[in-house]
Amino acid sequence: MKKHLYNLLEYIVKLESNIAFYPSLISLVGLLFAFFMYYLESWGVSEYLIENAPLLVINNIDTARDLLTTFIGGLISIMVFSFSLVMILLNQASSNFSPRLLPGLISNRRHQIILGIYNSTLLYCIFTLVSITPHGDKYQLPGFSVLLAIVFMTVCLAAFIYFIHSISQQIQVGTIMDKIFDKANQRLSALIENEKATEIRFPDTSDWNAVVCAKSGYFQDVSLNSLAEFAKEKEVKIEIIQIKGTYVFKGQPLLNYSGAQLDDDAITNVLECFHFSKNELVEENYVLAFKQITEIALKAMSPGINDPGTAINAIDYMTELFSLRMKKRDSSYLFDDDDNAYVSIKTVTFETLMYSVMAAMRTYCKHDIIVVQKLFMMLEYLLQQALDSDQDYKKTILKEIRNLYQDALENQKNDADLSIIENLMSKLKSLNNSDFTI
Repeated sequence: MKKHLYNLLEYIVKLESNIAFYPSLISLVGLLFAFFMYYLESWGVSEYLIENAPLLVINNIDTARDLLTTFIGGLISIMVFSFSLVMILLNQASSNFSPRLLPGLISNRRHQIILGIYNSTLLYCIFTLVSITPHGDKYQLPGFSVLLAIVFMTVCLAAFIYFIHSISQQIQVGTIMDKIFDKANQRLSALIENEKATEIRFPDTSDWNAVVCAKSGYFQDVSLNSLAEFAKEKEVKIEIIQIKGTYVFKGQPLLNYSGAQLDDDAITNVLECFHFSKNELVEENYVLAFKQITEIALKAMSPGINDPGTAINAIDYMTELFSLRMKKRDSSYLFDDDDNAYVSIKTVTFETLMYSVMAAMRTYCKHDIIVVQKLFMMLEYLLQQALDSDQDYKKTILKEIRNLYQDALENQKNDADLSIIENLMSKLKSLNNSDFTI
């Protein structure tokens, strides 16, 4: 029962993240409200207001029709302009930054709500216009409903002004990187907070049974609560051997488990805990933040854009993320009530993560001495942070310093630039107590 409840809650969360969820929901509210007002009008709400508060009622059929017709045409124009502006800005973001940013840009909840307000007001005006009786006395005119249409249209105009301001801010590269950083920072902080302070010793899994993937796709997420319930129920330990964000082919091993061979129903239940998708979210996979910020920096260094300032800003964000990542272990576990690890989750190691970032940055930025200097400053800061932490992290940083130094010497010919590189290396050697070999 708990397993199905966990799956239902996760389905609701994923449905909420769908880009059409909020516009559809708010549009439905506008439609239902139009029918509700039609019901109130049938009970004579406009007649009552004409007698007690005539200012709240539009009591002229021609005026009401003209207003509603104008509102409908204006709202359609606003919606067309808004969608056109979104498409233009998304195309600009894809060309100047990275196509990976598009899911995050189009999933902005505030913009979805604004588009839903447009559509709900449009539906309300259409059904209110239809409800006007062509021939009849003045009390058959939904005058109060027309007044509400004026109020809703005023709200739409205010939302439109906010939409123009918001989307112009959202497309700026600084805002994009700041949002990516905040999401990754929250995800990493949560993972670090949930880690146990004690040293973990997980059993050897070389002789455990394997469960293969039933379909191909990007391993997006796993329902840890459901998986934990399954492991407790079957009294087994589980090792997830695939890394989130990687493409898993059908038939590839997905996890190992201890104990006796599970039946087909149990294997089907455990596979339901794994979710595959064609999209990735930073909220679920912080590694994606490193990929996106790195791609922004690389695109900025391309000859067509030639914006080293953006690359330098991206390095600043990556420096903070790497510093935070160094506080996390390379392995993640789930624990039972006795603090015994019973689910092992494979993660991207710090060495792999740093190499993938630095290899790309060295390839495309090694010709620019300013960006190279900034990379040295990042590695210097991380080396200072690593002196009191895991020695494996320190070795990884030293290895990347050597790689960057070698590429920088091969691509810089000016004596002044070479002097800067040598001075930076001298400073790093002194920081590392001269225990530095090239």
